[in-house]
Amino acid sequence: MRPPVAQGLAALVATVLLAGCAGGAGSSGSSGSSGSSGSSSSSGSSATPSGGSTSSSPSATPAPAAPAVGECRSLTLDRATVPVDTTSPVGCRTRHTAVTVKVGMLPLVEAGHLLAVDSATVRARVARACPASLLERAGGDETARRLSRLRVVWFTPSVEQADAGADSYRCDVVAVRDEDRLLPLPPRLTGLLDRPGALDRFGTCGTAAPDARGFRRVACADPHRWRAIDTVDLPADARYLDGAVTDRGDSACEDVAASRADGALRYSWSFEWPTRPQWREGQRYGWCWVPQGR
Repeated sequence: MRPPVAQGLAALVATVLLAGCAGGAGSSGSSGSSGSSGSSSSSGSSATPSGGSTSSSPSATPAPAAPAVGECRSLTLDRATVPVDTTSPVGCRTRHTAVTVKVGMLPLVEAGHLLAVDSATVRARVARACPASLLERAGGDETARRLSRLRVVWFTPSVEQADAGADSYRCDVVAVRDEDRLLPLPPRLTGLLDRPGALDRFGTCGTAAPDARGFRRVACADPHRWRAIDTVDLPADARYLDGAVTDRGDSACEDVAASRADGALRYSWSFEWPTRPQWREGQRYGWCWVPQGR
């Protein structure tokens, strides 16, 4: 069983990786009518992995081979949200769900003292070393990356592996399909979001309007009824769910929906705030949604 610190950080990993799987709060509207506020509950959330396992072993654990940038792995969502991953690399032309985009040396020293690999300090340092900006490897502009289901996750060695000499952390990119699964990635991650139709598969869609009961966020590769088509920057000093900010976001999303309505007099839209976990993690943008089923 993991110690309490490891358990708490594993939960944080799942919270950050899957924050987008549950809806935030926002407003919905249709042309000719004012939006009505609503919210949907969060059942999980987006990625902040960290490492460390303290299970005992009667014999010494050999140090695993150091990870390398460009390696591919076939991870499940559960595997992507735990502190330590021992999955072996697979060929990138075979089915895989994770690509390593950065490898670094574990930051284990502070003021001349050696830190444990599963300490909160080391985990926080690795979290900062694997920022969301690594999604730039997948190409696309900032809006495309925000609309995509691509996320950065990270792993450290276990305590036993670190004792045996493992000294590297790794940062992987994954695509979250829904709250249960990851989406397979193409053989080449670089420039993924620059390819025609990339967001038709890796974009963010929903099973209903984001403020509707039963809403689930899914990758656009799966059946859906609504789609996130743009993002709205929010004031850094705003209060969460501030009414005035909601009104501005709703108005911005109405303009986006109108521009895509092909002259139709009636159209619907929805503005969605980030979830509370995303807000706490510093996300300061929301999404504009429109009906788009398939």
